[in-house]
Amino acid sequence: MPRSGVTMLNIAQEAGLSRATVSLALQGSGLIRAETRRRVVETAQALGYIYNRSAASLRKARADVVGIVINDLTNPFFAELAVGCERVLQSAGFISFIANTAENPVRQAEVIRRMQEHGVAGIIVCATRGTAEDAFDDLIGQGIPVVQAMRRIAGSRASLVIPDNRAGAASAVAHLVSLGHRRIAFAGGFGETSVHLDRVAGYRDGLEQAGLPFDPELVFRGPPNRDFGAACVGSLLRGDDPATALLGFNDAVALGACNGLRRFGKEPGREFAVVGFDDVSEAAQAVPALTTVAVDPQGLGERAAQLILRQAGEDHPASQEYIGVARLIIRESCGARAWEGLLS
Repeated sequence: MPRSGVTMLNIAQEAGLSRATVSLALQGSGLIRAETRRRVVETAQALGYIYNRSAASLRKARADVVGIVINDLTNPFFAELAVGCERVLQSAGFISFIANTAENPVRQAEVIRRMQEHGVAGIIVCATRGTAEDAFDDLIGQGIPVVQAMRRIAGSRASLVIPDNRAGAASAVAHLVSLGHRRIAFAGGFGETSVHLDRVAGYRDGLEQAGLPFDPELVFRGPPNRDFGAACVGSLLRGDDPATALLGFNDAVALGACNGLRRFGKEPGREFAVVGFDDVSEAAQAVPALTTVAVDPQGLGERAAQLILRQAGEDHPASQEYIGVARLIIRESCGARAWEGLLS
């Protein structure tokens, strides 16, 4: 005799599967193996699960949804990352819900809770500053896969998709050193985030490999945006031994620094070398075109979406980590030809 009130969570607990897997299996999703689908159906029948056809379309809409939680959608990098996620999700027949948390952990927790209530198949999250290591444990415990994009939260059980920030920063410094620069600054980013820590570590690696001292006075921490990049210029040019080159935390900081240099009568690429990080689409169109460390934000978004879809179809997905290649793209803003002769 069928029992009323049996839910997909009951089926998941009885079958030893995640709720997301049960939901996808009952929809006949191609992401679920035939053996797992048969197991779900048999368990549902044994428990007396009643398929409510009037609500079927709503259940399907929810189960075919993946949440994308972004810490700063005003940053072109994260917009491009979201585009990459959306491309893969759309091709797989999934709908994405995108939310901007504006670096607010309280807002992030609220957004994730709402997505959880709506039965999303998984969540891709670019975590806010101050995110606790157990922030995603409840989701993972319920079988909802979580993929961290760009920022690594120490101690988190969620999967991770990031570029090789440390190697990328080291390669940028090595290139500037090869052009003759000895006073190289680093600007932008908040000290407590994993991305900033990794990029500063790479910056220090590059200096050490060149036999140059690390000068904390040449590291400027602050918002990773154009305004901060421009605001740093005065400090870069001050003193008896000013910097001659800058590695920006990201392209926004680097492009802002180029604007700031012009206000001081310095032409970026000719009188001061600037290198960015990320290679957003605007970097190649800037004047001068921005030398930058390319991390392929859309490609990282695609990887994150592929991982979330794969884990949504697994019974007990294990945490996975993907580290993408960071590649230096040499353009005009580092002034390779001009500096080779000027600083030799």
